Amino acid sequence: MATAQQLETTEESTPPEQMVDRSKGRLWPRYLVLALGALIFVFPFYYMLIGSLQKEPDTSLAGAVPTGGLTLDNYSQINDRLNLVQALANSGIFTGGVLLFTVVFGVLAGYALARLHFRGQGTLFAVMLLVQIVPFQLLVIPIYVMVVRTYGLADTYAGMILPFAINSTAVFIFRQFFMQLPEDLFSAARIDGAGEFRILWSIALPLVRPALVTALLLTFIGPWNEFLWPFLVTKEADMQPLAVSLANYISNIAGRAANPYGAILAGAVVLAIPAVVLFVAFQKHFTSSDLGSGVKG
Repeated sequence: MATAQQLETTEESTPPEQMVDRSKGRLWPRYLVLALGALIFVFPFYYMLIGSLQKEPDTSLAGAVPTGGLTLDNYSQINDRLNLVQALANSGIFTGGVLLFTVVFGVLAGYALARLHFRGQGTLFAVMLLVQIVPFQLLVIPIYVMVVRTYGLADTYAGMILPFAINSTAVFIFRQFFMQLPEDLFSAARIDGAGEFRILWSIALPLVRPALVTALLLTFIGPWNEFLWPFLVTKEADMQPLAVSLANYISNIAGRAANPYGAILAGAVVLAIPAVVLFVAFQKHFTSSDLGSGVKG
């Protein structure tokens, strides 16, 4: 008892400034580890950017420190060979269409699996999880035959978008978020006479904004970087997204450039910039919302 009382007396007599200094002293190893982790994560992006700006190719680790000066020639060569504005517009149409269908169908399917009760609900959810195991590459040939030959959607934006219209990962994300919502919110809305669509629009969606942002960003990366399917659907350069145009540039033209290594890295930077910008812009929304804020008591 005497020892505990002495400790309490010592803590009470310690100035707040000294307590803050002690807490900072205990936290510096954590900050050091976090700083090292951040450096390891950022270094590949830095190396890609610096390599794309170098005049002379340097594939070694020493290339992270440029010695021969920096230039934008690698990017100007891409702009000379490709119509970047048209390629970006095609990527925007392709990716935007996929995101639109993903959000609409993902929200509806996720809400139904989480809040509606019907026969076979568990089986349907299990089948949806099994679908995520099947790689898209295994389905390319049958989907190509169905979309291009059966429905005649070759050289169309619809032919590129429809195979990605429903994303099982987005459905799973929305279902998990909808299941976390308090049941009292839905019960009160149904007592007031609200229908399911009104409940979904007015109550559920405002509370699952983190799920919307998460699903959008995760879905964006797939179609934005997809080059195999758009390349199969259309061979017209005016309709090919940026990923397909850059893939053609890297495989057919970059090897003949003055700095092939820098040309390849410049193409990778052009393709990565939109994804990085979106992540930085929306990273603060990766937080959990107060799901119980709408319930009294």
